[in-house]
This record gives sequence, C-alpha cells and structure tokens, in this order.
Amino acid sequence: MTKVLIVDDEPGLRQSLGLLLSDAGYEVAAEGSGAQAVARALAERFDLILCDVRMPDMDGLEFLRAYQAGGGEALVIMMSAYGREEMALAAMKQGAYDYLPKPFRPDEVVLTLRKAEERERLRQDVATLQAQLDTVPAARALIAESEAMKCALDLVARVAAHRATVLITGARGTGKEVIAQAIHRASPRAARPFVAVNCAAIPEALMESELFGHARGAFTGAAADRAGLFEEAEGGTLLLDEIGDLPLALQAKLLRVLQENEIRRVGEQRTRRLDVRLIAATAKDLAREATAGTFRADLFDRLNVVHITLPPLSSRREDIAPLARHFAERLNRRLDHAVTLSSATLAWMEQQPWPGNVRELEHAVERAAIISGARLLEPEHFSRAAPATVAGAPNGARALTLEAAVAQAERQAIAAALLAAGGNRREAAAHLGVSLRTLFYKLRQYEME
Repeated sequence: MTKVLIVDDEPGLRQSLGLLLSDAGYEVAAEGSGAQAVARALAERFDLILCDVRMPDMDGLEFLRAYQAGGGEALVIMMSAYGREEMALAAMKQGAYDYLPKPFRPDEVVLTLRKAEERERLRQDVATLQAQLDTVPAARALIAESEAMKCALDLVARVAAHRATVLITGARGTGKEVIAQAIHRASPRAARPFVAVNCAAIPEALMESELFGHARGAFTGAAADRAGLFEEAEGGTLLLDEIGDLPLALQAKLLRVLQENEIRRVGEQRTRRLDVRLIAATAKDLAREATAGTFRADLFDRLNVVHITLPPLSSRREDIAPLARHFAERLNRRLDHAVTLSSATLAWMEQQPWPGNVRELEHAVERAAIISGARLLEPEHFSRAAPATVAGAPNGARALTLEAAVAQAERQAIAAALLAAGGNRREAAAHLGVSLRTLFYKLRQYEME
C-alpha cells in the first residue's frame, strides 16, 4: 500500500486530507510540525509527502532541503495557498515533484498522487532498461528469445529514429510502457522528456486540463496558469496509455492536435505549437472499437501509423525462463543474499498460464524470494508465497472443507484482480464487483496486505 505523509499546521486540513486519502486506498500519516515531519520522514519509509509551503516553525522549502539532505527519497508535493505559488515553484526547482494550489478539489488531490505513483512505477520498471539503452541498441537491451518478441523489438529499433506515431497493443502486464520507453530512449529525443499518462486513471472532467493545460480562472480551482502534459513533453515523447478509455469528446480534440501539431489550453484563445512524438498504448482492440463506434475511426487511423503488438507471455514461453532469471538477478541487488532459480522451478514456470503476463511473473519471483528467504527457489516456494497467483504448484493435493475452499477461491480471485490491475486496489475492486472497503476487509482477513 502506498504510504503518504501529510505535513500541515492546520489540524482540520490534516484530518480531511487523511480521510480523503484513506478512502482512496492510501496509508496515511500526518504531522503538524515541519521539524517533527522531517524526523519522521527520515525514520520511516514514505512513498509520497504532501507538505504545506507555509508553516510557523519550518516552511516547505526548509522542510524539503532538510529532507533531501537526510537522504529522503519520497516524492514531495507542495501545497500552497493563493499568492504563495512562487514559493511552491521554487520548491519544484529544488526537487519537489509538483504542487497543489489551495483550495483544491478532492479529485485533484487524488489525481496528482495517482500521477506521481504512475511515473514512479514506470521509472522503477525501466531503470535497468534505461541503463542498457545508453550503450546498446534498444532491440538488444530487452529480453526476447521468442520469434514474436524478436519481431516486435526489431520494429522498435527501426521506428525509434522517426517521429511517426506508434500504437502499442497487448494485454495488461505485457510491457507496453517499457516498449514505449525503449522507443524514446533509442530515439533522437532521448535527452528530452518522456511523459506517461494513464487515460483510464484520470477523471473525465479533468482530462482536457491535464492533457492541454489551463489558464488561470478557466474553472473553479484554477488559481494559476498551468501547462498540460503535452507541453511537459515538448521536444520529447508523450505516452497515452489505455487510450481506448479516452472519452469521445477528448478523442476529437486529440485528433486535431495530431493534425495541427498545436494545442490550446482550457480557457485560452491562442494556440501553442508543439514538437511532441506521440505513442499510444491500449489493451483494447481499437479496430473493433472503431467499428462499434466507441472509438473514433479517424483517430484510430492517425494513431495506427506503426502498430506494435505484444503477445501474452503464455504464447511466448521461450521468454519465461530468461525473464525469470533476469528478475532474480535484479532482486540480488536489493536483497542481502543471492537468489537463483532451480531448473525444476524454471521448467514449472514454463507450464504456468501467467494471466498477468510479465508483471505477474516478476511479482511472483519477488514474493517467493522475500517470503521464503531461500537462496535457491524451488516450485514449492512459489506455492507457499502466493498460492492465489499461480496454478498447478506441485505441493500435493489435499481435501479442503467448504469454508477453506471458498476462502482459497476468494484469495485467488483477489490476487488475480490485483495483478490484472497492476496493484491498483480501486481498479481491482471494480473488477471484482465489490466496494473498496470490502476489498480492504478481505485483504486483512486473508493477510494479503
């Protein structure tokens, strides 16, 4: 669970933000003093920090400097009241991730945190890839033994040098974001920004502002001019992930951007020229969506200049063993002992369905290594660590009571939904058809937190 620290001297704001973020699925802590917050943030692990720029004992800039000097690594998001934007912007120049102008809307707060999580997750997923791409061609940097993936990576290498729009399709967890990052890193734009956004994670009411930016006063809460994601990606690459979930009204505006190479901020009359390479990704069949009228056919044609299809892991089993060994080697840099996979484990892995694809495989290796503590991972370590995520573990069949069978089925369904949603609990709850509160209860009940 993502852990958030709220730093603000106003008790009411700490309480309301805490309730909002807890309901959104975050683990929340709060401090009213900047000095106490620094000590706590350095003593505990936090993923995100929301910090007010104006506090009596230590302002936001001082907090940020002290936290960074102590080696803190959480993403810091500043909160600023009207008229304090300059201090928040100064904090961003010193390393703060973003800022929220007060007063803010609840969905704006959650959206900002979701964006921060998304980018941090992407950064971690491609850290190894980035280091490799600095010295070798993109196609050689990615693991591929199967012919299907070799063909996909050959296309990545050939398209990288051009500005052509790329459409990447494939099931969840197949590595669409990693491929997009590989294209960017192997392109002439590698030194410029790579900006990624999940279209399914942004509320429809905020999507236009997030993509194209807005002018001050364009709507309630727009306290200052703000650049959108297209402008953030100027000179570089913008990845629109899950583009199949983009509302039809926004599809028309995106089509115009692709045709004219310019955007218009919400609330402004003038247009701004763009130099951005667009990559789109989706798990949906956009050709079928276009035929059904749920996705614009003209936009699909604009996006489908170069189409890269990533097959599911179950149809490229030659990649399973090298991927699993790669994940184990990467774990060795983080654990205090070396981890290897036995030949029996690799053979067993190649027989599993892996509905969550590469992401599920990676998580399975990590869970088994951490929970078992073993240096040589055998098949039974995976069944003990995650009986709900993999099938056919050779640990013997045992008769189950009805209650135990129901519990096991629930665990399996929850784990599969979480894997399919990439760990997003709100999305997993929607897949399962239960409330977020019910999902949290089940996670605690089955000790799956």
